[in-house]
Amino acid sequence: MNRAAELRHVLITGASGAIGRALALAYAVPGCVLSLTARDAARLRETVELCRQRGAEVFSAELDVADTATLMRWIVERDQHLPVDLAIANAGMTSSIGEDGAAEPWARVEQLFQVNLVGAAASVHPLLTRMTQRGRGQIALMSSLGAYVGMPISPAYNASKAALKVYGAGLRGWLAPRGVRLSVICPGFVASAMSDAYPGPRPFLLSAERAARIIRNGLAANRAVIAFPLPLALTMRWLALLPTDWSLALQRLFKY
Repeated sequence: MNRAAELRHVLITGASGAIGRALALAYAVPGCVLSLTARDAARLRETVELCRQRGAEVFSAELDVADTATLMRWIVERDQHLPVDLAIANAGMTSSIGEDGAAEPWARVEQLFQVNLVGAAASVHPLLTRMTQRGRGQIALMSSLGAYVGMPISPAYNASKAALKVYGAGLRGWLAPRGVRLSVICPGFVASAMSDAYPGPRPFLLSAERAARIIRNGLAANRAVIAFPLPLALTMRWLALLPTDWSLALQRLFKY
C-alpha cells in the first residue's frame, strides 16, 4: 500500500531547498494537504505550483525557522485547520572552516545553531502534545551523517546535527508508547545548493529525488534512523567507534 496516499496532512519546513522540494513532491497526491514553509519566497512558490499540478492542496508561508514564535504559531494554526499526520523538520543551513583555515565567523555559528537545532526543535514542539493527545502522528528530524563524527572541516554543522540526532532519539523513546512515531534522517551528500557549498569531497552523491524516495520509504517503515547511502553511513559509524585522534587522522588523510 502507498503510505503517501494514506497521509491527509503533511507539513514540511525548508520546502524551497532541493530535498524539501523533492519531499513535497513525493507526498503531493490528490487528497493530501501540504503545509509548506521556507525563507526563499520565489522558490517556495515554484514548489507550491509543482505540488498543485500533482493534485495536492497546498498552503504555504514564507517563514524563517529561526523566528520560532512566528513559526510555532503557524504550525498550531495549520494543525487546527487539519491535524498534521506527518511533520518533517527539514530546514537547515551549513557552515565550514574558511579556505585559508580561518575559524567560522561567530555570527554564522550562532545562526547555524539557531536554524539547525533550535529551529528544528521549534518545528515539531507545538505538535508533541497535540499528537500525543490524539494518539497518532509522525515526526521526522533532518539530521546528517555528519552527526556521527566531529569533522574539522565543519565542526559547528556536525555538532548541530549531532545534537538534533540525540534529541530525536530521546523523543522517539518518549513518543512511541503514546502512539506517535519519530524518525531521524541522516543523509549523506545530496545534490543541492547546500551540498555545493561543501568544500570537501562528496562521495556517493545522490539526487534529491533519490534521497526523497529513501526517506519516504524509511518513514513508512517507521525506521528510527534513516541513514544513507549505506557505504558512507557504515564509514561514518566506523569512524565514530575509533579513538578520536585516529578518526581525525583518517579524515585529514582524505581531506576532511
